[in-house]
Amino acid sequence: MRKKLFTAMVLTYLTSIVIYGCGIDRKFWEKVFPELTYKEAYSKDADIIEDESTMSSSVMEYAAMENENAVAKTEKNEETSKQEEEAATQVQAAETEIKPETADIDYSEISFEYEDLVKNFYQVDKTTTIGENQLNRDILLKDVKIDESQDGPAILIYHTHSQEGYSDSVEGDPDTTVVGVGDYLEKLLTEKYGHKVLHHKGEYDVNDRDHAYSNALPEVAGVINENPQIQLVIDLHRDGVADTTRLATTINGKPTAQIMFFNGLSRTVERGDISGLPNPYINDNLALSFQMEVAAEKFYPGFTRRIYLKGYRYNMHLCPKSMLVEVGAQTNTLEEAMNAMEPLADIIDKVIKKDK
Repeated sequence: MRKKLFTAMVLTYLTSIVIYGCGIDRKFWEKVFPELTYKEAYSKDADIIEDESTMSSSVMEYAAMENENAVAKTEKNEETSKQEEEAATQVQAAETEIKPETADIDYSEISFEYEDLVKNFYQVDKTTTIGENQLNRDILLKDVKIDESQDGPAILIYHTHSQEGYSDSVEGDPDTTVVGVGDYLEKLLTEKYGHKVLHHKGEYDVNDRDHAYSNALPEVAGVINENPQIQLVIDLHRDGVADTTRLATTINGKPTAQIMFFNGLSRTVERGDISGLPNPYINDNLALSFQMEVAAEKFYPGFTRRIYLKGYRYNMHLCPKSMLVEVGAQTNTLEEAMNAMEPLADIIDKVIKKDK
């Protein structure tokens, strides 16, 4: 394997000299031969930089697959009679509008067999692995309620990628980006549900998106240290998909962006557990996203995509109850993203609020 890589590198280097009259810098090698980059980092026991490439490539493939499945489902529905289609639409609308103010989430009908959990709730990225030692009833049903009896914020909202916008966002106006969407989530959680929320608006991807996670880490950690009563951390994002992919549904008659919960496992297929990116709260993170996913499916069917599991950490080690949420994509409108905050705030409240 190394011999083949070495041969490929030599040929690439010689070609660059012939074409450009010069060699190729280190950044090029890291991009073309990431295999070598990671092996070198591992041999030195160095931290892996969580950059744009570790987040997006396979996730985009998954979004495209979801979109194709949705199109196929739509085409199949069009083959049915008009009467059947109208009946199905009425049933779906009725189910989507069901959201009792107080309702226990029933897990009794869920199969906690590993294969069933993966099939029904997860998309496991090809770069990572997970087993039944983490996807099981005991871990996924851990208590994720929070205690808001203390003074100060109990929930933190922030954005690793604050510059992410939507199809009709206005350049230079943060109110029309994912930050503005975070403002609306903060308002709903505080004014409608009575939670104590801090919305941190630090910018970590301006002119340096590739290092946004490492840029955000010290400042977000500082915010949490200054507010030790924070128990839930939400990193609100917007996904990036092909221009032909639409992540949208209708909830309570409103066009709504679909959301996706995302977990980093600090583990890759090639390296195994990444010692340079430890996260003692992986199981807590998994429990939170699972219970959110189940609540969403019960109260707002079709609102969420399957939980995405990938190999790195994404700063989800800063708090046991950490949640990374992708709200639609660049192909969604700002209105659709804003509308998504209403069911999201509702299921957050249902999952984390302690019983009176």
